[in-house]
Amino acid sequence: MVHLTDAEKGLVNGLWGKINVDEVGGETLGRLLVVYPWTQRFFDSFGNLSSAAAIMDNPKVKAHGKKVLNSFSDGLKHLDDLKGTFAQLSELHCDKLHVDPENFRLLGNVLVVVLGHHLRAEFTPQAQAAFQKVVAGVANALAHKYH
Repeated sequence: MVHLTDAEKGLVNGLWGKINVDEVGGETLGRLLVVYPWTQRFFDSFGNLSSAAAIMDNPKVKAHGKKVLNSFSDGLKHLDDLKGTFAQLSELHCDKLHVDPENFRLLGNVLVVVLGHHLRAEFTPQAQAAFQKVVAGVANALAHKYH
């Protein structure tokens, strides 16, 4: 559960409606793989991840990033039940994929950076604070099965 004021919820949802999920998703996952290269080990089937350019142009990275942010979008509709919303994904990433739960926090932080880049002046300190709460809540929900 994420504790957001009504104003923070409005801010998050209003700004989220302005982004292109396809574009931001691919960029977010791509940046994660570039900035934190050890995360690439979970994406062996994605082909060429040999350089930043290869990663950022990789269609499988873009497609999976879109999928990730579509799930994040679903979470924004259920901020009061993030653990329930992400329960199946938590189980998948824990039991089958064995993803280090710290990667969820890293991805959330990268998403905040990408949102700041895309939203520019609209991404005020208040917006950043609200999004940080949301990505922390999503990361905790995704890590739930690990506890």
